[in-house]
Amino acid sequence: MGRGWQALQALRALRLRLLGPQKELVGTDQFGNKYYRVPQYQTSAGQIKPERRFVEAVNRQAYQYEMGDFPTEWEAWIRKKRKDPPSIEEILKNENYRQEMKQKVKDVLEKDKLLQAKEYKEGLVAEPVQTQVKGHASAPYYGKNEPSQDPTSTASTFQPGSWMPPASGSNEKK
Repeated sequence: MGRGWQALQALRALRLRLLGPQKELVGTDQFGNKYYRVPQYQTSAGQIKPERRFVEAVNRQAYQYEMGDFPTEWEAWIRKKRKDPPSIEEILKNENYRQEMKQKVKDVLEKDKLLQAKEYKEGLVAEPVQTQVKGHASAPYYGKNEPSQDPTSTASTFQPGSWMPPASGSNEKK
C-alpha cells in the first residue's frame, strides 16, 4: 500500500500542477442549475489561486437569462457575499416570505387608493391637477400659440423664384 499510495499522491500532485484542482459540486437549485466551487490552490509557479465559485446553468445561452433565473441566495454565494451555500429549505422559506410581502404591499396600495378616493369625494383633499404640456422648452414657440398642426400647401400656386423672405426686423443689419 505504501508504493501505490505514494504513486497516487504523485499523480494527484502532477494533475494539480498541470490542470488545477477539480471542481466540487456544492448544490443544485429548483431550476436545475448546478453550483460548483474550486478550492484555493497553489500553482506550480508558487502562485496562490483563490477559491472560485461558478454555476453551470441549465439554459447555457447567456442572452436568454432573465432576472430570477438564479435564486438570490445562490447568487449571493457565488459573489462571496455569504460563506455557506444555501439550503433548499432556506430558499423556499425566503420565497414564501417574498410572496407574502408582495401580497401585503398590494393590499396596502389598494387600501390607500380607496382612502384617497374617499377623501377626494368628501372634499378633504383637492384632486391633483392634470397639466398638459404641449411642445418642448427648446421649441421656438414654447408657451405661445403653437403653429397650426395641419401644414398648408402652396404646390398649386408656387412659382419658382417668386418667394421672398418676409421683411422683418430680426434679420436686418443696422
